[in-house]
Formats: sequence, structure tokens, C-alpha cells
Amino acid sequence: MLFKEDISPAYAKELFEDSEKVLKFVADIKWENGFVCRNCGHTNYCEGKTPYSRRCTRCKKEESAAAHTIFHNVKFPLNKAFYIAYNVCVLGNEFSSYNFSDQLGLNQMTCWKFRKRIQNCMLNIDNKNKNKTKIQTILMADYK
Repeated sequence: MLFKEDISPAYAKELFEDSEKVLKFVADIKWENGFVCRNCGHTNYCEGKTPYSRRCTRCKKEESAAAHTIFHNVKFPLNKAFYIAYNVCVLGNEFSSYNFSDQLGLNQMTCWKFRKRIQNCMLNIDNKNKNKTKIQTILMADYK
């Protein structure tokens, strides 16, 4: 499934409601070309312990769907993080972190830091990713 910049508002609203739907959505984009273990390069996997994670059948290393994406180590619900990412990347809304804080019930500094993370990724998009949409590149940015 490709995440296009012209994603329907109805589908986006559906994703905003549930963190598990967002996690499935990210997993679908992340592994659309198949799973490759970052540890050993093996392509066979089994289901991991957490939802939508994958475990390499050779080295047993588990990788979550959010690992090495813009959502890596996010400590607040993924649906709220996705809401911020969607508004910044797709809609181009210049909401302040105070607006996000009020709308989502999060700390203002949390919203500011995550929005800044997204903006930094947007600045670092390479020309090699021209075949992907902007949001797809942002979501899958190798963030550590």
C-alpha cells in the first residue's frame, strides 16, 4: 500500500483514531518490498512478540514496525504522532506546537520536538528518493 500525498481525509481520519491502525499502515509501507533483517540480511521472518513486528528466522533479531522510522522511540500514542506528521507533511499546516498540544492533549514541548524531528527530516530528503512521495520518505527516514 502506498501512502500518497493526496490521501483521502476520510482514511486519514480513520488512522487518527487508532494507534494499531497506524502501526499496520507503517508496517505495510516499511516492508512493501519484503523484509530484510538489518542484522544479518536474511529475508525469512516470523511474527514478532509485538503487533506488526517481525523476527528474523536466522538470527532471531526482532524489529518493530516503528523501528528506524520517524516514529522510532516515540513515547506518546502513534495515532497522535501520525496526526502531527500528516498535518506537517501532507496538509502543510503551520500549526504551532501549542495548537497540537491543545488538540492532542500532549505536552507542548513533546509536540514541538516531534514537529522539529519531522521538519529536519523534510530538510534532509535526498534526490535519490524522488520516486517516493514526500510523506513516504519522511515516514521511512532512517531515524535513530
